[in-house]
Amino acid sequence: MSYSLPPFRNHAAQAMTNAHILVVEDERHLADGICFNLEEEGYRVTVVADGPSALRVLNEEATPVDLLILDIMLPGMSGYAVCETLRDAGKNMPVLMLSARTLSEDRTRGFDVGADQYMTKPFELDELLSRVKNLLTLATRRTTGKARVVAADWIHFGQARVNFATHEVFVGENPVRMTPLELKLLHYFVDHPNRVIPRGELLERVWEMPAYMNTRAPDQFLRRLRKVFETEPARPRYFITIRDAGYRFVPKPENETDDGEETGVSGETEETGETDE
Repeated sequence: MSYSLPPFRNHAAQAMTNAHILVVEDERHLADGICFNLEEEGYRVTVVADGPSALRVLNEEATPVDLLILDIMLPGMSGYAVCETLRDAGKNMPVLMLSARTLSEDRTRGFDVGADQYMTKPFELDELLSRVKNLLTLATRRTTGKARVVAADWIHFGQARVNFATHEVFVGENPVRMTPLELKLLHYFVDHPNRVIPRGELLERVWEMPAYMNTRAPDQFLRRLRKVFETEPARPRYFITIRDAGYRFVPKPENETDDGEETGVSGETEETGETDE
């Protein structure tokens, strides 16, 4: 089955981002149509037709990928496996899954392995281009010389500093690159400190999915936040799992000094049991 994409030209408003987008799609007609329209928007585009080729491009440091458009049903390696592999390798570029699979379990599996967004075929071209633009904006927005950032814009916990207005994240003096969905989840936790947040609430507010969906996405993404922000991810102090209840963000643990250092008192409680493994 093929999907017809009419030519789209955005004249004066053409986006000259020069971002590098990798399109992984084995249906040549569709891949060519996506590539043409992305290039019309000013993006640099690489197209491959299988999973192993996608991983080779993603591992090329000379031409880093800024965004991945990923089909699921691919020869050699599924899109799920590609996404899971790159996330396990610590690669945080936005991933937009594009698939003919429309079942809810396919969508939730995509989020489980680390996709930021999921679109089903056939799709509206304008929507695809809008999603690409928004994902890139979320991933790359930084302060410029014209922007003024005041101290109140920065959120501090532990050794971390986060500015949601500019999408800047630091742990100590080291900048951290996060996916749009990771940043959205972190924002929701920060907006609701010290409160137990049920899994269903996160699915509705962060993933925009029904609360009853059976998915491990919150657990997978919580593990990623712990790897970034916790000194000992196996003994979390900020991002806590509450057994049979949900999750809690604790910006100031009881055993923490004002500069974010841990005192000699153990911070491990029965709440931190690793129920999400």
